[in-house]
Amino acid sequence: MRLLKFLLWSSLGLLCAVLLSISGAFLYLNPNLPSVESLRNVQLQIPLRVFSADEKLIAEFGEMRRSPIRFEEIPEDFIHALLAAEDDNFANHYGVDVTGLMRAAAQLLKSGHIQTGGSTITMQVAKNYFLTSERSFSRKISEILLALQIERELSKNEILELYVNKIYLGHRAYGIEAASQVYYGQSIKDLSLAQLAMIAGLPKAPSAFNPLVNPTRSKERRDWILGRMQKLGYIDQQRYEQAIAESETARYHGASPELEAPYIAEMARAEMVGRYGSAAYTDGFRVVTSVRSDRQEAANQALIDGLISYDQRHGYRGAEAQLGTERSTWLDELSSRRALSGLQPAVVSQVGNDGIQVLTRDGQEHAVSWDSMKWARPHLATNSLGPRPTKPSDVVKLGDLVRIRWTDKHALFSQIPQAQAALVSLDPQDGSIEALAGGFSFGQSKYNRAIQAKRQPGSSFKPFVYSAALDAGYTAATLVNDSPIVFVEEGMDRVWRPKNDNNTFLGPIRMREALYKSRNLVSIRLLQAIGIDYALDYITRFGFKREDLPRNLSLALGTATLTPMEIATGWTVFANGGYRIEPYLIERIEDRQGEVLFTANPPRVPHEQIAAQEDSPAVSSAEAVAGEDESAPQVAERIIDERTAYIMTSMLQDVIKRGTGRRALALGRNDLAGKTGTTNDSFDSWFSGYNADIVTTVWSGFDQPRSLGRNEYGGTVALPIWMSYMGTVLKDQPEHLPPEPEGILTLRVDPVSGRAASPGTPDAYFEVFKSEDSPPPMNELAPDLQIPGSPLPANEAAPLDLF
Repeated sequence: MRLLKFLLWSSLGLLCAVLLSISGAFLYLNPNLPSVESLRNVQLQIPLRVFSADEKLIAEFGEMRRSPIRFEEIPEDFIHALLAAEDDNFANHYGVDVTGLMRAAAQLLKSGHIQTGGSTITMQVAKNYFLTSERSFSRKISEILLALQIERELSKNEILELYVNKIYLGHRAYGIEAASQVYYGQSIKDLSLAQLAMIAGLPKAPSAFNPLVNPTRSKERRDWILGRMQKLGYIDQQRYEQAIAESETARYHGASPELEAPYIAEMARAEMVGRYGSAAYTDGFRVVTSVRSDRQEAANQALIDGLISYDQRHGYRGAEAQLGTERSTWLDELSSRRALSGLQPAVVSQVGNDGIQVLTRDGQEHAVSWDSMKWARPHLATNSLGPRPTKPSDVVKLGDLVRIRWTDKHALFSQIPQAQAALVSLDPQDGSIEALAGGFSFGQSKYNRAIQAKRQPGSSFKPFVYSAALDAGYTAATLVNDSPIVFVEEGMDRVWRPKNDNNTFLGPIRMREALYKSRNLVSIRLLQAIGIDYALDYITRFGFKREDLPRNLSLALGTATLTPMEIATGWTVFANGGYRIEPYLIERIEDRQGEVLFTANPPRVPHEQIAAQEDSPAVSSAEAVAGEDESAPQVAERIIDERTAYIMTSMLQDVIKRGTGRRALALGRNDLAGKTGTTNDSFDSWFSGYNADIVTTVWSGFDQPRSLGRNEYGGTVALPIWMSYMGTVLKDQPEHLPPEPEGILTLRVDPVSGRAASPGTPDAYFEVFKSEDSPPPMNELAPDLQIPGSPLPANEAAPLDLF
């Protein structure tokens, strides 16, 4: 009896001690516990996502891949799989599973340390959101207390939603939706029962049970979970057997972009970091850009095809490496080589008379026809090629590491180009970037040549000088002397003798003809006549920085250092009727809830009624929008006469119709205007062109400037890229010519004098003029009267410091 009383009192005392310990722990820890209410408004780290204008994913930035989902979106089979694996008593307990805790306590007493935590899903939520991963008694008590509070304040569904969106599941995937995308490339709602069971097995140990790292252990755990589901009555025997029989198909799926536009993605990322700092990577921003996916795809393809075409004209530089004949090493080497813009690495596994066989990274062999190899003359130097190959063995040998590209299911022999290019395409009405490619491959070089490469634009800069001359009283019919000119520096031996590209001279020539024939000496004489300072003041209106423009006559030849973006932006003024716009990329920014934080509102070319108001002497473009709501469309600033823009477009159309851009006639359109540009020794190749809807500039050259080669010009390197792009984006689009503005006259002109033709004048032609600048008939002029642009003496000399 005494023993019984002793045991009874001892048990009671022990119980009291336990209760007092728990109470003490509660009183000690509870004041420091976080508020469970905050879980209702928890902000999970969500990566930055960048989209095209038509909502195609371009890129994702952030350390964590996460796509939060609502409880209603979680498949029921996954919930059952998760409960079977982690907490089969979840529906019945109040946050703490006493049995599990007793089991953990027994392990602690037996081994001296905690081996399993006995944690419920609710306790894991408490730990994941509020606590550290430290294994200690105090942390476990805090976890228990928080779990009890969570169960009191949140529903079971809310707890599960928090859990499945927070847990880490390997390969930077946080949450079940991200894991589903990483391992299967699909949404969680589209997975099979076996796949759901595999993901449900990851929370316990994302590395140990990872299907990519440990496929055997992963499948064992998957099958165990399926067995638990069948035992608990979640699935029947038939579904269990079907799921068990399913082979594991997991493989790594990166954040797959729907649109390949890495240079655009990097520009958007940089702008977002500039706006929001490091929060840009974690706050779930959704950025919609102005880029149109169809135009971006066309830009990518045009640039790649154009560079490959140029590269192949200059011969084959040989294999990237020679791997010998031991096939066992080939796949290892291939796995370390990346595909660049569709050019896949491959090893020559067989050389025949009608082609070759190559091994690719996936272990497959493919045939490459001899026809696709005939271009591969040995590259000896920039302007020198070896003999034409007559058979595949003249080009490659067994074990060569080469590049292939696919077209129409055929593998073509190729190589990575050394030259680079950039393409910028803008909407001239508001400056939105519709497509941009900054180089052959972002994986090869992250240097964005479209916005970072300052190069000399050559003759593609001349239209700005011609526009300045038109606004200084010159006309498209003005005659300027295309003859030699020499500049000397007084007291020194320095002499500058500029010349035309082909070293010929045409004498007095109309400005229109001089532009489409790209006569350098005419451009220099025009700049000399209108004055350097006037020209600089005028040209900076187009958005160019004065420090990038040389204060000398070489400016007329395009010796400024400008990026393709700057050139394209300047050209929009001709396309839109004289308005300056600013290029922009981000159209809209949304937060994680889809609330719009920012909407672009750039200055736009005004509609006719606003333009009429703006042109009124009493109202400026700034006054036209004064007092209006900030969200109202802003009016772009007019920087040149609308008629000047119209005449420039007319002159630049002739560049395509009869000048250095004649190749573009193949597009079969009458609404295109443009200009080639080539710098000394063909270091840089340019083409800029437009219609009223789109302006596109293409540059090509080497990152370390050197010659593109003999007979390589703007019309042979840059223009084909421009044509490929414009031909694609303007296909089936109606022609769009700018309307003729008021104050324009069309007159017959005497081709000899450049003045209004008298009736019966032979070979007279029609020309467009501003009404106040139309030339008078010959008989109205005094014989000795000089007019703007009258031919300069052929032997004229000027001080060198003028340029």
